[in-house]
Amino acid sequence: MKSLVPILILSCLLCINRQVSVAGVNDIGSWKAGVARVAITPDGPMWMAGYANRDHAAEGKLQELWAKALVLQDGNGKQCVLITLDVCGIPKDLSDRIRDQLKIKNNLSRAQVNINCSHTHSGPVIQNALSFIYPLDDEQAEKVKRYTAKLETQIITLVGNAFKSLVPVDVFTENGLARFQVNRRNNNEPYLLLQKELRGPNDYAVPVIKVADKSGNILAIAFGYACHNTVLNGYQWSGDYAGFAQTELEKMYPDATALFFQGAGADQNPLPRRTVPLAKQYGKELAYAVEKVLSEPMLKQSPNLAMAYTEVQLPLNAPPSREELETMVKNSVPYKQQSVSYILNKMKKGEKLISSYPYPVLVWKLGDQLVVALGGEVVVHYSIEIKKMFGPQTFVMGYSNDVMAYIPSVTILRESNDKTDGYAFYDPVNKASIAYEGGLDTQMLFGLPATWASSIETVIFSGVQNTAKKAGVSLMEYK
Repeated sequence: MKSLVPILILSCLLCINRQVSVAGVNDIGSWKAGVARVAITPDGPMWMAGYANRDHAAEGKLQELWAKALVLQDGNGKQCVLITLDVCGIPKDLSDRIRDQLKIKNNLSRAQVNINCSHTHSGPVIQNALSFIYPLDDEQAEKVKRYTAKLETQIITLVGNAFKSLVPVDVFTENGLARFQVNRRNNNEPYLLLQKELRGPNDYAVPVIKVADKSGNILAIAFGYACHNTVLNGYQWSGDYAGFAQTELEKMYPDATALFFQGAGADQNPLPRRTVPLAKQYGKELAYAVEKVLSEPMLKQSPNLAMAYTEVQLPLNAPPSREELETMVKNSVPYKQQSVSYILNKMKKGEKLISSYPYPVLVWKLGDQLVVALGGEVVVHYSIEIKKMFGPQTFVMGYSNDVMAYIPSVTILRESNDKTDGYAFYDPVNKASIAYEGGLDTQMLFGLPATWASSIETVIFSGVQNTAKKAGVSLMEYK
């Protein structure tokens, strides 16, 4: 019996040592977060982005425009940064320069950076973003160039400031609900009040990320919605409904920074619209939807980050012939003539037109919260399908890292190619139904020579699944 004592002691010591070793592997630190903001409202009158029917520069400011950054660091030191901008969109060249500098200055890879645009149509024109629709003279073009260069510098400094403010935090996520988005392809805006029901696909989710310090004080609220920021079409700088929502939340939580990210709302409009009171109303609706989420139990996420980034090649159809382009130039309105002429001149010079486009797909996993961020003006179909793949709690962002064009579904492409009006977007400016999100005219406004190929959905969904796999996420994990 005595001979067994040393063996039992040794066995207990080995067991204790094993427990300590396992605990040591799993013993990671807490989340850390830092947040910063900078005003990006132009100093003087500049041309405004988003609408082709504006005929002069901005006249003043309804709201401040902001760039905001939220840095998250997990318990193992992995970091990511969400940058939100009150602008209509950013082009690939600006996004690439910003992310290249963040790699140099902050050692952030493409997978660690998400630049999301609110898509307000009451912000400034950005160089090389939808340039063809604005009648810029040399003076205005120079202002746009200077503003874009300044914005680039401001964003780099902004992220640096967010890193300087890192503190231990807890991170929580949950989805809320708001219902002022209306599918603009399936509901005719002028007759909306006469309709007995709304038609078309929607995603009413309001994704919310709450960042609170260890005393429970909320430091940052990142929230989203899938809906165009197009309540307003005047001549005053404004973040539109998303700007009012951020202001309202910061009134409710004075110590917090509210960051809005745009979802897959390319075919969703806030309707009715066109007045400041309506923009404020929708802003308050969204803010109170977020406040409801913050007031109830949220999912506390473990301090683990996983991230992956891919650029998939989206194929384009063959461009129109030279003769077809020449006909389009003759029959188009002035701003469309510019875009068609751009492609036609390339063809005349013998330049090779692109046949595909490098499309950005970003996947983050914040604890158990999956975030999928896609480039371009993504229609709601993609959000619906991605949530079928990974679960309804998935956060889906559009307008991220490069706003190169609309990203239509195959159905929208087919409607555009068939030139059918039954499911087309009603354009109140031209007083006509047009095959907008998938049409050739729209593609050319972005500088692309042709429409997307019918394989667009297959390529994007495959890209999302493969990128998620790189981040350690499987389809079955979220079903």
